[in-house]
Amino acid sequence: MTTETFSSISDWPTGGFPGVRINPDTLLPAIVNEEAMYSALAESADPADRIMALMLEGHPGEAAELLAEARYNAPECFNLRIIEAELHRATGRFDRAVELFRQLLAEVHGTVREPIVQQYLGRAYFVAGNPVAAAESFNKALNLRVAQAADASLIYSSAVALQRARYVLEFAS
Repeated sequence: MTTETFSSISDWPTGGFPGVRINPDTLLPAIVNEEAMYSALAESADPADRIMALMLEGHPGEAAELLAEARYNAPECFNLRIIEAELHRATGRFDRAVELFRQLLAEVHGTVREPIVQQYLGRAYFVAGNPVAAAESFNKALNLRVAQAADASLIYSSAVALQRARYVLEFAS
């Protein structure tokens, strides 16, 4: 099996926020255009956006402080719950991240949010070194996104992640 060659950052899957893309090798979000990201942050009132930016900039402590305040004000906010689990993943607490994503998955099973959580869960598994579980989650996310006729960029993101997890599995065997 050969891996797809990404000739430029523009081939990387979108990261869900201006100036952010998903590195196809690590499957982690990366800032690829600071100007676009900061411009979008300036226009955003969503605390999840600022928290995400702090994580990407390598400031998990500051991100955690903002997250605690935001979760206090909106304890059931789906986006903040995703960010909380992502913060655990970003700080190497993979078991906690997986646990939170699995809790969310149980809550959103059968809804349009299920593929979102499957994708994040797959990333947590992948970064934690479990490509088998990652491939399962990415495959579920991809199938759900196709079935829901999701945006092409989301389908592409799931396909790239699944391909990467399968490549790692093949390379390991």
